[in-house]
Amino acid sequence: MKTDFLHGEQNAAPIDIPAIGLRLQVRIDSKATGASATLLETTDQPGFGPPQHRHEIETEVFHVVQGRYLFDVDGKQTVVSAGETIVAKQGTTHRFINIDDQPSRMLVLVTPGWDATRFFSELGDVMANGSPDPAVLKAFGDEWRIEFVGPPLTMPAELAPDALSA
Repeated sequence: MKTDFLHGEQNAAPIDIPAIGLRLQVRIDSKATGASATLLETTDQPGFGPPQHRHEIETEVFHVVQGRYLFDVDGKQTVVSAGETIVAKQGTTHRFINIDDQPSRMLVLVTPGWDATRFFSELGDVMANGSPDPAVLKAFGDEWRIEFVGPPLTMPAELAPDALSA
């Protein structure tokens, strides 16, 4: 039996998307897995997260490495903390927000794999001036078979870091 070792991209150039408070690095590119998976490392700023969206093809597995997030998957909300994992299956609507007072980090496994470097670089261009025109975001999503269906989550007052310490 032959064993293949995947070597992550230790020096992968980070991709920054300030409009959604994201710094992302592709750790294992889909080419290394024969397009079966992609592994990302994300750092999300407090109070930020992506717009609500749905992947036609991919499932995403989010493993929180540091901090806390509020996830919304198909309308069900749950807090996910360091050491915990949540899955957004293919076709589910999902979004999240960093509810910690510091940057939070996740490892995100996407299956099947896809060209995350190109996707997030182009998404950064689309969001360069903040919230993009909905038609532009829709056209971008259509190319990737991802439907953007709503806004990012907002910080619930009861989960805000200052409310938790009171």
